Amino acid sequence: MTGGAEKSLRISQVGLRGVVGAALTASHALDFASAFGTFLEPSGGVIVGRDPRASGVMMREAVIAGLMACGRNVVDLGVVSTPVIQHAICRQDAAGGVSIGASHNSAEWNALKFFGREGTYLSTAEANELLDIYHLRKFDFVEWEKIGKLRQEAGAIDRYLDDIAAAFDLEAIRRFRVVVDCCNGTSSLILRRSNERFGTSFILINEKIEGVAFAHEPSTTRDAVGLQLAPLMRPLGADAGFLFDVDSDRVAVAAETGEPVSEEMVLPMLADYLLPRGPGRLIITNLSTTALVDEVAARHGGKVVRAPVGRQATIDALASYRPEQVAVAGEGTGAVMMPRFRFVYDGIASMLAVLSMMSERGQPLSQILAGYPRYSILKAQLPLATQRIPALLAELRETYRDGAANVGDGLRVDWPGRWFHVRVSQTEPVVRVICEQRGDPPRELFENLLDRVRNA
Repeated sequence: MTGGAEKSLRISQVGLRGVVGAALTASHALDFASAFGTFLEPSGGVIVGRDPRASGVMMREAVIAGLMACGRNVVDLGVVSTPVIQHAICRQDAAGGVSIGASHNSAEWNALKFFGREGTYLSTAEANELLDIYHLRKFDFVEWEKIGKLRQEAGAIDRYLDDIAAAFDLEAIRRFRVVVDCCNGTSSLILRRSNERFGTSFILINEKIEGVAFAHEPSTTRDAVGLQLAPLMRPLGADAGFLFDVDSDRVAVAAETGEPVSEEMVLPMLADYLLPRGPGRLIITNLSTTALVDEVAARHGGKVVRAPVGRQATIDALASYRPEQVAVAGEGTGAVMMPRFRFVYDGIASMLAVLSMMSERGQPLSQILAGYPRYSILKAQLPLATQRIPALLAELRETYRDGAANVGDGLRVDWPGRWFHVRVSQTEPVVRVICEQRGDPPRELFENLLDRVRNA
């Protein structure tokens, strides 16, 4: 494997992710699925689903083969979102599940994400155990007569929508005219079915399922919202707009005014909506998420708990508290988990919560957003082209020693009303740099940090 290919393959606690062919192969998927089949508890089948990427069929076949070789019965849901898989795991009392899809990455990427019996991501300890099995290649293959069975299941989206309909007043939000950019992904299947079953008024763009060339990069960012979705708001007389990644677990927002909204606003809005509605006082988030969540938490007598970036870290943090203590969990990418759904990252549920908030408050989205103090956040990613990252972080800590440092994940430094975070990504070969300030953007600090990373 060449150096470039190695950089395009990520094997970590998050799972398996890479550029297919150049780095990620069917052999990787087969071995990882065999490790997962070995890792899982003895009882229960395994739920499998995928997003529409062109490499998805190849990856699915490898995953199913590895699981069945370990004696696991497999239920294949077909092309569905990750939240649909997670709901199915709980509904069928499965031993676990595998989602095949690279979410916010472009079409040449693919990934495997693993879930336990509760339908949640593996904890750090569980992920490390899975990695040990994978690297040691100690798989529990069975004899021919004990090989697992495969069953195809249609209708998983309808069962998922049953759960959604039980949680939200779909009748109340039917009056909203909502434009949705599906980015050629799984949200189109879910929302088209919602329109048929419940009479919702989702106007879908980029809805055609596509595996090779997405309409645009499937990132849930303000810039992506501004490409096609935001300009349609006024001409279509829409009340709100939402953009999903291919996997539908993340969402971004456009206001009825045509203004693209920062992806960082999704978690604060949902915290503002959910904190008064339940007993939970905690917001679980990561070190890279906007400080606005702290202000929203304080407004409702809540508290923010920050963990390292990554879904394993969030799951670990959630495990430290009783479910009723937590109001919401998520990150500044538009990925949010609610206790009603056993803390599953679900962009569809997040969208419906925003619409419910609009309905119950009787306010347009722009008015809700105007009620929050203005924070300006700047984000960039630079190629991971140096081995000096630990030394760089130590130098930055010394340079900015007048701030409060957190080294739980790279380096975050806080001052009143301002902070920055520099870290190496777990899913891509890049260094991420984020700066935020209450009021105007901290451009000078941001540019200084970028220069330091480039010259490391």
